[in-house]
Amino acid sequence: MHNTVKNLLDIKNNIETHLSKINVVNNPKIIAVSKTFKIDKISPLIEYGHIHFGENKVQEAVEKWSEVKKINPKIQLHMIGKLQTNKVKFAVKLFDYIHSVDSVKLAKKIADEQEKLNKKIKIFLQVNIGNEVQKSGINKEELNSLVTYCKEINLDLIGLMCIPPANIDPGSYFKDMKKLNKSFDLNELSMGMSSDFLKAAENLSTYIRIGSSIFGSRF
Repeated sequence: MHNTVKNLLDIKNNIETHLSKINVVNNPKIIAVSKTFKIDKISPLIEYGHIHFGENKVQEAVEKWSEVKKINPKIQLHMIGKLQTNKVKFAVKLFDYIHSVDSVKLAKKIADEQEKLNKKIKIFLQVNIGNEVQKSGINKEELNSLVTYCKEINLDLIGLMCIPPANIDPGSYFKDMKKLNKSFDLNELSMGMSSDFLKAAENLSTYIRIGSSIFGSRF
C-alpha cells in the first residue's frame, strides 16, 4: 500500500476512533490537498478510489487536473485558495466546489460564468472567523447579506468555510462556525486541516482539508 493511501486511512481511522469516544456521529469527507505535488504523487490515491482533491491555485490545477478529470470523471475538485475574479472562468470550468467565496463581486462573477457554461458549482462562503486583518474571508457581521445575495443570484450555496487563527486552540472558532452554519440552515461545513482535524470533526465539519498529513511536507 502506498504511503499516501496509508496516511489517508490512518486519518479516517483517527477520526472514527476520536468521535466514537466522545459519542459524536459524523463522517466527514477528506479533501486531499494536493497543491505543489505532481500528479505522480497523487495517482496512488486516485487508483485507490479517493475522489476529493483540493488545489490552491487555478493555473496549477488546470495544468495538473484537466486531462486527469477527463479520464476519471468521478473526481471532485475543490478550489480552496483565494480566487481572483479574473481566474473565475477557468475555475468554474474545472472545479466542482469553491470554498473561498467572500464577496458580492466574486459571487456575481461565478454566477455569470456558470450561466455561460450551464454548470452548477457547489459554493462555500469563507468566513474570517478570527477577524484577522491579513486573512481572506467575510466578517461574521456581513455574512447575512452575502448569504441572501448568493441565494438571490441562484448560487448553489452549501455551507461555510473557515481557517481559524494559527497557534490558538481552534475549538471555540469551530463551535462558532457550527452555530453560524446551523443558523443559515446550511448542510455542509468546510473546516479542519492537518493540525486540527479532530476538533473540526467533533464540531461537525463535513469536509476536512488535509495536505501535509497525507502527502508529507512541501519544499
